[in-house]
Amino acid sequence: MPGTIAVGVDGTEHSRAAADWAAAEAARRGMELCLVHASVRRPRTVMPAEDAAARERWAADVLQDAGERVAKTFPQLTVVTRQLAADPVPALIAEAAGADLLVLGSRGHGTVVGHLLGSVGLHVLRQATGPVVVVRGPRDGGGWGSRRYADGPADEPAAGEVVVGVQDLEERAAPVLDFAFAAAERLGARLRAVRAWTVPPVFAWSPGSLWLAEEDDGMAERERRGLDEALRPWRERHPRVDVAAYAETGSAAQVLLTHGAGAALVVVGRRLPGRHGVHRLGPVALAALHHAPGPVAVVPHP
Repeated sequence: MPGTIAVGVDGTEHSRAAADWAAAEAARRGMELCLVHASVRRPRTVMPAEDAAARERWAADVLQDAGERVAKTFPQLTVVTRQLAADPVPALIAEAAGADLLVLGSRGHGTVVGHLLGSVGLHVLRQATGPVVVVRGPRDGGGWGSRRYADGPADEPAAGEVVVGVQDLEERAAPVLDFAFAAAERLGARLRAVRAWTVPPVFAWSPGSLWLAEEDDGMAERERRGLDEALRPWRERHPRVDVAAYAETGSAAQVLLTHGAGAALVVVGRRLPGRHGVHRLGPVALAALHHAPGPVAVVPHP
């Protein structure tokens, strides 16, 4: 099976940008594109029958327009549409579970995506069991994901890179690195892996920890080595990906946003619910969704 990329559409500029991005990604992966519109039909006591019929026709037109739009750019792409009479949150969560990737626009009318933070999109991001990419409106001068990174010094953020936040150095964060390395390889882009760290408070120091820091040529060098070691298995699996790794002091959200200012894609992780079943987005993921100017991929991991 070639796989499927699903995208929520509602006729807004943001959903059109999401559909464009999703179509380009489906073409790169050789997958099917599924355009989804979900809305609840209200009872006739609330909405007259003719209004309900008009709304259904409008939704059908939105799907048709989106399909025709992506078909012009990607004529070889297999495109299917799904018009669902269902609450958008569970409908899109179900689509995410059945697809390889779900793509959403960052703003909408409310029937599909809503206001990203605090509405439907937020609930979908919190509960989806698979990766979700959130796309803002189109950039000036071209679509997202269509440019290779600019040649230049590796320590300067360049447009078109894939930027991934690596706060967890354990194996449980593997899905995040799998997603980021695969995305960089498909785009032919440099992968920028960033990790933030802070100096422990004075009372946390001991003679032993001071000795270890000195032996490792300082804490900064120790953090950099830890990041390099965490990335090593993925560098070996993806030898064609140019990787730049940075371990810097500061807020994790700020470090990620600084490096991801011109990125083609920013990738962050989200912990799956533990034994208490709490669905949440961490502060770094929320910061990226609020402030990153380009697409943001939120990848669940244990």
